[in-house]
Amino acid sequence: MSDHHQVKMTTMNYDKDRPKAENPLKVMDLSLRDGHQSLFATRGRTEDMIPVAGLMDEVGFWAVEVWGGATFDTMHRFLNEDPWERIRTLKRYFKKTPLSMLLRGQNLVGYRNYADDVAKAFVERAIENGMDVFRTFDALNDFRNFETVVSVIKKYDKHFQGTICYSLTEPRLGGEVYNVEYYVNKARELEDMGADTICIKDMAGLA
Repeated sequence: MSDHHQVKMTTMNYDKDRPKAENPLKVMDLSLRDGHQSLFATRGRTEDMIPVAGLMDEVGFWAVEVWGGATFDTMHRFLNEDPWERIRTLKRYFKKTPLSMLLRGQNLVGYRNYADDVAKAFVERAIENGMDVFRTFDALNDFRNFETVVSVIKKYDKHFQGTICYSLTEPRLGGEVYNVEYYVNKARELEDMGADTICIKDMAGLA
């Protein structure tokens, strides 16, 4: 009987002296940002995160996303918290793991485009408070909206993760616009902008 369709488990080597992978898989955890944003409208409080922050720091994540997106807005409007204090607080618990944020390009963490001086000052402030990785996206994949914030991210030698928003025009990948060539070209644009890594953001769950 053929075993072509059978799932086979690879034997794992957990020895401490096992050889290290040349290009190991790296995992960024989004529980403390998108986890509660998607599940209960970004109502997670900083005090709820503190009990698990130290434990998460021991996991070995490449980074943890704790800020950006809707967190800034909801902390002001609903939680009566200082968003900047959240970064500073969590930084004390994540001693080994870099902190990441979701940055909406020129929209920052808001719902409109902001002036260049505001955008630059915001990113500088985030860096001063302890942000390491900036997962930067534009809903229309218009990377001109990255230019101002990326200049600051690179100036301070922080990690620019360029993000491509993924969507479909047909049930399967293709169509006149959103085809393989479109996404490849977008990835090349991000490479030219100096992206340290590239993220495919499937926020609608289309994949």
